[in-house]
Amino acid sequence: MGDCFNVRTRFNNRLHASPRRTGRGVRWNLGFTIIELMIVMTIILILVGIAVVNYQKTVIRSKEAVLKTDLHTIRDAIDNYTLDKQAAPQSVDDLQQAGYLHGVPIDPMTRAKDWVPVFDSVVISPEQTTTGMTDVHSNSSGTSPFDHTPYSEW
Repeated sequence: MGDCFNVRTRFNNRLHASPRRTGRGVRWNLGFTIIELMIVMTIILILVGIAVVNYQKTVIRSKEAVLKTDLHTIRDAIDNYTLDKQAAPQSVDDLQQAGYLHGVPIDPMTRAKDWVPVFDSVVISPEQTTTGMTDVHSNSSGTSPFDHTPYSEW
């Protein structure tokens, strides 16, 4: 208990430092120096900088995960629509109107419902009567910083 009291007393003395007269002039007693304060501020700034970079990477990774999930959901809906109706959808809105999607998801990279449909003349089953949309991609012009591939190619 005695050591704790001494540390607390010394800390309080540093916070409430006052000048003391000595034989050589006025001298401040037990105060924080500018160098000590600058070192503490520098350490805090370095730690904040590291935290911001890690936070930004986490946000990008979460957006990429949402993009992958949305693309997978839309692609499954395209396949189910084509197999059920024996005709490929002509737009992403067709999937929503037919009930295969609750709503058209928002592209997390562009923050809009601006998916790029891919049309092809491929048929999934022999009973399919018309062709149409077979795939969908993001409209983002960005590139993943982790695997260095454009989001529009996912």
